[in-house]
Amino acid sequence: MAKKDLPSKASLLKDIVQDVRLSKAMSVRQLVDVQRSIGGFSAQNMIRAIDIVKDMLGDKDSFNFLSFPADIIATGLRGMIADSVKHFDAIITTCGTLDHDLAKAYGGKYSLGTFDVDDNMLKDLDIYRLGNIFIGSEQYGLAVEKYFAEIMGDIYNSKDYKGEYSPSQLLHEFGKRIKDEHSILRQAYLHNVPIYVPGIVDGAFGTQLTLFSQDHKFKLDMLKDELALSNVSFDNKTTGALMLGGGISKHHVIWWNQFKGGLDYAVYVTTASQYDGSLSGARLTEAVSWGKVKEKAEYVTVDGDITIILPVIFSYLELM
Repeated sequence: MAKKDLPSKASLLKDIVQDVRLSKAMSVRQLVDVQRSIGGFSAQNMIRAIDIVKDMLGDKDSFNFLSFPADIIATGLRGMIADSVKHFDAIITTCGTLDHDLAKAYGGKYSLGTFDVDDNMLKDLDIYRLGNIFIGSEQYGLAVEKYFAEIMGDIYNSKDYKGEYSPSQLLHEFGKRIKDEHSILRQAYLHNVPIYVPGIVDGAFGTQLTLFSQDHKFKLDMLKDELALSNVSFDNKTTGALMLGGGISKHHVIWWNQFKGGLDYAVYVTTASQYDGSLSGARLTEAVSWGKVKEKAEYVTVDGDITIILPVIFSYLELM
């Protein structure tokens, strides 16, 4: 950069870091507004994320995605995400989300545990460990199988049974029948928000579908959902996404959006490192190079734990 093109020293030093003091009983909104003046590190990216999501959801011309992996659905974030479904136009997630959502909708109880534990002992006690969440085996596998069988049987025996479904169509039918109002599938059904699960066979739900198809007339049309996502890309001039964690759910969002020139709004929350070349670690600046996020888009990557960051974002924006 030529010296004549350099910004002025004054312009770079105009935003002064304030020494902020907290007050008793501050609301989340007050705390976040205070953080705007603190300056420094990941807090500023979180502030930027809040502002982008606000702009994205406020843009009535924007088709907005929410993507997330399954692990966070094993936590209390399940209810928070279920409440937020109505604010988005489509969800992209993984098969494990369906597993955990069904298990909990069927009454499955997950428990607070610890990362520091003897997993051999847990195996002897028939306890699964998901990070620092403990899950009794009877609360997960059997619960998913029983609830799946109950709902899939009702779908199969209904007069409207089609015999062939896309994953999003099938999940719409599941949401129609789930009784738990805290269910993500249920809320998506109530608000007509499609749920796309490109890796739907990678989990208990997919295994049960496979077994069901062996002795029932049933087909799963995966490509129908891909065509639906391509239509979103070609039919919407403006798109945005709040992407929580990486993997297939994140990539499916940015992959299809490249065909319209990239996302116009993008927020990505991750704890992964970019130095192994993984998609989960890739910052949104890398997506710009692929045309998956527009060069002039409003975008930010937030380095942080979703279970810490998301409640702050949703609470501040009142996405409930």
